Amino acid sequence: MADTMLIALNADVLVTMDADRREIPDGALVTDGPVVKWVGPSASLPSEYRQALDNKTAQKLDMRGHVLIPGLVNTHHHMYQSLTRAVPAAQDAELFTWLGNLYMLWSHLTPEMIGISTKTAMAELMLSGCTSTSDHLYLFPNGSRLDDSIAAAQEMGMRFHAARGSMSVGRSKGGLPPDSVVEEEAVILRDSQRLIETYHDETRHSMLRVVLAPCSPFSVSRDLMRESAQMARHYGVSLHTHLAENNNDVIYSQEKFGMTPAQYAEDLGWVGHDVWHAHCVKLDAAGIALFGRTGTGVAHCPCSNMRLASGIAPVRAMLDAQVPVGLGVDGSASNDGAHMLGEVRQAMLLQRVGHGPAALSAREALEIATLGGARVLGRDDIGALAPGMSADFVSFDLSAIAYAGAHDPVASLVFCTPGQVSTSVINGRVVVEDGQLLTTDLPQVLERHRQLAHTLFTRASTH
Repeated sequence: MADTMLIALNADVLVTMDADRREIPDGALVTDGPVVKWVGPSASLPSEYRQALDNKTAQKLDMRGHVLIPGLVNTHHHMYQSLTRAVPAAQDAELFTWLGNLYMLWSHLTPEMIGISTKTAMAELMLSGCTSTSDHLYLFPNGSRLDDSIAAAQEMGMRFHAARGSMSVGRSKGGLPPDSVVEEEAVILRDSQRLIETYHDETRHSMLRVVLAPCSPFSVSRDLMRESAQMARHYGVSLHTHLAENNNDVIYSQEKFGMTPAQYAEDLGWVGHDVWHAHCVKLDAAGIALFGRTGTGVAHCPCSNMRLASGIAPVRAMLDAQVPVGLGVDGSASNDGAHMLGEVRQAMLLQRVGHGPAALSAREALEIATLGGARVLGRDDIGALAPGMSADFVSFDLSAIAYAGAHDPVASLVFCTPGQVSTSVINGRVVVEDGQLLTTDLPQVLERHRQLAHTLFTRASTH
């Protein structure tokens, strides 16, 4: 845990996302350990904190020329897929074909590959403004475990919601994945219990929480969905899955279960404040109303939805119905990038393509990526900068060429070419300084990542 007082001063604009949505010119904030202690104009910094600077008992972060915002929250990812970007066989396919072409490749993953891909994915997220992330890992070949990604996250210093995914219905039982990558349901449930009891930390400012996350309606049984929900509620952990991603997803649900995806989720008890679903591109009006009424969350993944031609999720309608909506970069194999601020921009632009130029403003998109993501993950301690909140914040340098001529610094973060962070603080710890990641040797990680990506393809091509 961080124990150093940090005082950020002179930010051109400090975006709080607090109850009043204050944007403070010449803003400042104070963190002490993992907690925000004070936020306001630099000129109003209390004398006790000025004295701490004079006595060098606090570290000063000069934010002059920067916009400072709450750390972005990523609510859906498959980090292992960073090893399989731009795979030729999956470049021009919709969801089901795309998965079919990649399952056997992923069957050759190893524990080291899970660890190194998690580090790479987290580095990419951290450098793009993300401080809290979920990861949905749903296949565990060759001795791989969720523990491998948890260990990598602890090294990287990200606030992490580790989702124990699963697949139990292979092709022989009418599912989509090959039988070689599914698990027995008793094994899944035993491991889920082990992970919760070993790692889950429900305390405020927690850096690690465990989520139960059967993969999708077309890869797990109804029994596993129900039993996972019962276990999650017994332990007080969240639930996550994919839902209504494209037309084929909806057709499968109707033919297999005689229900829409939203009806299927409700029938299994998969609605409520402790549940969030990825994508929901094809969520119908009744489903939107259900999610709004029950507080069921949605992880919107615009780049992935465009990449796989899944469609335009009805985010405007969801927001109007009070559905909790966060953003997700999704796996690198269906996005091929994991730039969190870039995802904010894409969310804004895609809603405008579907619903007009006022469908989503820059500030609304930024709110989805901060407060929205926090709400989806079931947290009230991240997503905003106010006393008592977690000490997660990032800054962007307005002198970068992308912002030249920008008249609204806050909106420019979303409208202009997405930039890399200048500074990132997670849990009161500086993890990016002057644009450089401090928590790992990134060139070394990337070199090993390249080697393992090559090894993965080689093994898949020879088996």
